[in-house]
Amino acid sequence: MLKLSCISPVALLLSIAASAQQVPIGGGSVVQAVTKLKPGQYIWAAQVAPRGPMLLIVNTSTQRAVLFRNGVPIAASTVSTGRPGYRTPTGIFTVLQKHVEHYSSKYDNAPMPYMQRLTWYGIALHAGNLPGFPASHGCIRLPAGFAKLLYQATSLGMTVVITDKATQPRLAPAPDFAAAPSAVSAGSVEWEPGRSPTGPVSIIVSAADGRAVVLRNGVIIGSAPVTIEGSVPGTVAYALKTIDTGGHHWVRVTLSGEQTAEAVPESEFQRYATDPDFRRNVGNILQPGTTVVITPDSLRSGAVAQPVTLIEAERKLR
Repeated sequence: MLKLSCISPVALLLSIAASAQQVPIGGGSVVQAVTKLKPGQYIWAAQVAPRGPMLLIVNTSTQRAVLFRNGVPIAASTVSTGRPGYRTPTGIFTVLQKHVEHYSSKYDNAPMPYMQRLTWYGIALHAGNLPGFPASHGCIRLPAGFAKLLYQATSLGMTVVITDKATQPRLAPAPDFAAAPSAVSAGSVEWEPGRSPTGPVSIIVSAADGRAVVLRNGVIIGSAPVTIEGSVPGTVAYALKTIDTGGHHWVRVTLSGEQTAEAVPESEFQRYATDPDFRRNVGNILQPGTTVVITPDSLRSGAVAQPVTLIEAERKLR
């Protein structure tokens, strides 16, 4: 059996590219077209939303990925995630590192073209073989053409959501996150915007931890307790589309649970209460493309949720 380390990066890219194929979007949307993709195929329609921060959603159940920019789906691809025994972790991640030509230090120096690292223990996005089922050691393999386009379009700190729910992403209007009621929960509030003065903003709300974490350009700049009325049955992502005199206009990307394109009622965000100063600070840095991810899962591994410092939370996210 030929080891991957014996294959030159150029030969690997050529063999991967031979099976990869960009397909036209047709008359529908990216989200509608994603279910029709065959292994190795992808869609790239960046002109739909040419500028703004991005959010990538990877679905290990459907073996698909959808890329959003400013809340608009602009690309989709087939993927190959971790095979049995090497499960791709689910959760919320940010791009920590990028290399056009990278070799695995964990798996026999295997080439990982257009690598975008999600964890410091071996999980990344990169070009690779797509047989039509989970086959990797935990990484997310992408068609070579899609991996290159994605690499060129992204920046460090981009939010990546990995889910195992079979539901396809759907879009719907959502109310203003910053309009939630003012109520203070127990626990520490931290706000250090100077840690990362500029860049795309992501807000992660963990129901398990009862906490919100704010990242800018992939660096945690704030954290506060959040009280949630009712249950959070599945992970949902929101993206800020525009800001005008009428307020903040959001779109919702449903990753699990009900599949609907109906408007989200104003009461949706009324369930989330946090420190008023923290909410005000967050409101001041919101920009088109800001993402809010609400998840029932903990941001750390295992233990009972307790307040965490910025450094602790950042380490857990990585």
